[in-house]
Amino acid sequence: MNKPDATPPSHFLRQIVQADLDSGKHSNIVTRFPPEPNGYLHIGHAKSICLNFGLAREFGGVCHLRFDDTNPAKEEQEYIDAIKADVEWLGFEWGGDVRYASDYFDQLHAWAIELIKAGKAYVCELTPEQAREYRGSLTEPGKNSPFRERSVEENLDQFQRMTAGEFADGAKVLRAKIDMAAPNMNLRDPILYRIRHAHHHQTGDKWCVYPSYDFTHGQSDAIEGITHSICTLEFEDHRPLYEWFLDNLPVPAHPRQYEFARLNLNYTVTSKRKLKQLVDEKHVDGWDDPRMSTLSAFRRRGYTPAAIREFCERIGVTRSDGVVDMGVLEFCIRDDLDANAPRAMCVLKPLKVTITNYPEGQTEELRLPRHPKQEMGERVLPFAREIYIDREDFMIDPPKGYKRLEPGGEVRLRGSYVIRADEAVTDADGNIVELLCSYDPDTLGKNPEGRKVKGVIHWVPASSSIECEVRLYDRLFNAANPDKGEEGTTFLDNINPNSLQVLTGCRAEPSLAEATLDDRFQFEREGYFCVDSRDSRPDAMVFNRTVTLRDSWGG
Repeated sequence: MNKPDATPPSHFLRQIVQADLDSGKHSNIVTRFPPEPNGYLHIGHAKSICLNFGLAREFGGVCHLRFDDTNPAKEEQEYIDAIKADVEWLGFEWGGDVRYASDYFDQLHAWAIELIKAGKAYVCELTPEQAREYRGSLTEPGKNSPFRERSVEENLDQFQRMTAGEFADGAKVLRAKIDMAAPNMNLRDPILYRIRHAHHHQTGDKWCVYPSYDFTHGQSDAIEGITHSICTLEFEDHRPLYEWFLDNLPVPAHPRQYEFARLNLNYTVTSKRKLKQLVDEKHVDGWDDPRMSTLSAFRRRGYTPAAIREFCERIGVTRSDGVVDMGVLEFCIRDDLDANAPRAMCVLKPLKVTITNYPEGQTEELRLPRHPKQEMGERVLPFAREIYIDREDFMIDPPKGYKRLEPGGEVRLRGSYVIRADEAVTDADGNIVELLCSYDPDTLGKNPEGRKVKGVIHWVPASSSIECEVRLYDRLFNAANPDKGEEGTTFLDNINPNSLQVLTGCRAEPSLAEATLDDRFQFEREGYFCVDSRDSRPDAMVFNRTVTLRDSWGG
């Protein structure tokens, strides 16, 4: 992982910011992160967060958190709270108070009236279907609306009546008067205001007309003195409109928009609509289901802010769209947790072992390091006559090269003694229910005399281990591109039916009884896990698998 003081790799936005400071164009940098509060943030947003907040931090500026809350019908306080929590979790602080586009509704409305008075905006009554027909296409120019030449007085009256709530939703819109023949479709008299009789989470019932994103965004940037308005490439075609508004309104500043390639990650979907569909149709257990691509889901799964920041830095910032392999993200979290997660043992499929030659009633406390390389102290592991090993670590008829326990064979218990399997106890159906083993008391911390023991397996004490639930999470989709399937299929058809396996009756070493919510561990030989932040309780621990020890998807 990069050290905090490592020099970050250069990219075109860093170069632009540095050049603007060097030339004196700007004396300080002000960026912004402007999410819509209509869903939870996903991994694609992490790239934008790290870029906007990261540039501001790097160059001694500030980054604003501004909610683009122009569509009250789809916005909720739950989403606002979740977004703020995600930004803070990633390790960033916004400059000043949280801002809302709705803070500027009065000013935006006044500017809309100025455009009307200047003959640059008009009230249009075309239906949505008619408006699409009049708009033209990429190869055909549009046609002027029959309402385009209304007088200034009539437009002012109509807009005032729209604002007063006299008309139904969708009956009229306010449009900018630009150019219906413009090659750029965004300049073909775009909508400035729509009628929406909807309660707003910030402004209540004050408004029944709401500004469009395009009309709101640039002016909000200007009001806030944003120096570098950074967005993804799909807004590149909107930049001429962004600049038209700034050029035609008495704004206090003239910010510049820059575009970069969004993050496309395979084996995921990042469309808010599709993520909401997964939640609403209960394909997953909420926005923070650890299989989702939301930041709250990654947090609940055990990902660290440092790993996600490193991932965003590693993939870079370009203007070329591409797809990043999920393996890169998984590498970053493995790298972080390998260095920072304490070790522990948890038996996912317990098989009881009785060590027949170990004294009954005796217990000895073994001390194991919490981490093999870091100074994290020790944990105590009681060793007694009865222990659990994993059912998959014993086979009666193993294949060649098998290095675990077999009849008459020996293995070392991690941090403990060498044991030999003497007898397998079975039930009436022939299922193995217990192993009778013997231990070599002279092998604690050293190899046995005259023989070589290759296998090492994990274990937990039977009496003092804690029973827990373990959830084995995997990728939610089987297909690298879930959206691309056979004709007649949807992304839902590519859901991985094995993306979650719930194991109950697992046994964890006693030290894990002290684990708290979100604590992360490497369960030796099993993977990286964290305490589930929603369902885990002191008397009923739940551990989520963050990632396997190795890439099981072949990169």
